[in-house]
Amino acid sequence: MTALSPRKRPRQARAQATVDAILEATAQVLVRDGIERLSTNRIAKRAGVSVGSLYQYFPNKDALLLALLERHDETMMAMLEDCISSLFDAPLEEAVRTYIKAMIEAHRLDPELHFVLTTQIPRLMGVDGLMDLQQRAEEVVRAFLTMRAGDVAVKNVEAAAFMLVSTVEGVVHLSLLKADEIDFDALAHELSTMLIRYLKPGSQDPDAQ
Repeated sequence: MTALSPRKRPRQARAQATVDAILEATAQVLVRDGIERLSTNRIAKRAGVSVGSLYQYFPNKDALLLALLERHDETMMAMLEDCISSLFDAPLEEAVRTYIKAMIEAHRLDPELHFVLTTQIPRLMGVDGLMDLQQRAEEVVRAFLTMRAGDVAVKNVEAAAFMLVSTVEGVVHLSLLKADEIDFDALAHELSTMLIRYLKPGSQDPDAQ
C-alpha cells in the first residue's frame, strides 16, 4: 500500500487548492477518457499544473485514484450520516423512504464517476478497505435501529444492519448499470416498501393508498 500513499500532505491553503485541483482533474479525465487512457500527463494538463507538481503529492495514477476514491467515499459517508441523523425522530416509514431516496440521489450525482470508482475499490483498497467502508455504514444504520428499537421488529440488530446496507448498496450500484432503463422513482418506492415491511411487518404504505 506504500506505493499508493501520498508523498506529502498539503499544509497550506495554496497547496491544498493544488491537491483539490489535481483530484478534480483526475475525476474529469477519468469520466471523459476512461480509466485505460488515464495518465498523470493528462491529469496535470487538465489541472493546469506541471507533472512535477503532481508528483510532489502523488507517486502514480493509482495513488491519485485511491485519493479520489477515499474523498468520494468520505463524501458519501457524510451524506449517509447527515441523512440518518436528521431522521431519528421521523416516523419509520418516512425515515426509510427519505434514506433510500437520498442514497439513490447521492449515487446519481455523478454516476459515471461513481461507477468507475466502485469498480476500482477491490483493486485499490483491498478486502480490508472494502469491509471498513461496509462496517462504517453498518455502524450508522445500527445506531438508528437501536434508537428505534420500539418501532422495528428485527431481533438481531447486527444482522439487520448488515442486510440493510448490503441490500441498498447492491441494488443502487447495479441500477447505475441500467440508468437509461431504470425508473428511479419506482425503484425508490419498491425498495422502500420491501425494507419497511422487513423492519415493521404489517405496516401500511401511505403512498399506495
